[in-house]
Amino acid sequence: MTAKMASSLLKVAVTGLARCAWHSLPSVRAVSLTAPLGQGVPQSLWKLGRLNHVAIAVPDLEKATALYRDVLGAQVSATVPLPEHGVYTVFVELGNTKLELLHPLGEKSPIAGFLQKNKSGGMHHICIEVDDINAAIVDLKEKKIRLLSPEPRIGAHGKPVMFLHPKDCDGVLVEIEQA
Repeated sequence: MTAKMASSLLKVAVTGLARCAWHSLPSVRAVSLTAPLGQGVPQSLWKLGRLNHVAIAVPDLEKATALYRDVLGAQVSATVPLPEHGVYTVFVELGNTKLELLHPLGEKSPIAGFLQKNKSGGMHHICIEVDDINAAIVDLKEKKIRLLSPEPRIGAHGKPVMFLHPKDCDGVLVEIEQA
């Protein structure tokens, strides 16, 4: 078998890999032991980056801010209203990531509904950076991941964000943010 044929066969096998179990890999590896598995396979058009923040819905924003600032000694941001998202936010700096404290801004806030079900507050979502949010959105739609808005919106950091449906993400509300 020529290297070109092996590369073509490898492309076909790897393309279907996302839908296959890992136990099928030995047959793919048998094609060519001299070439790495990813050789000749197009790279994804987007990549996940670092964890940007974990968001926590809080019933009392001043009390929560004081806990992180005064008791735990963290650096915290000023309170910022985000009317387009229906929340007030405070960011707690942790060095390698942040916590985002969320409090309702108005009765129609999604955080108000969350706090009605979770009186003490709790983890609301995680935010992961992506290097190309538009490519990520196209790809996620193709993979049948539901998005919670038709287009990206500008988030708390002034960058485009998109929320992914928690039922498609193992019960976790995931926010992706342009890096």
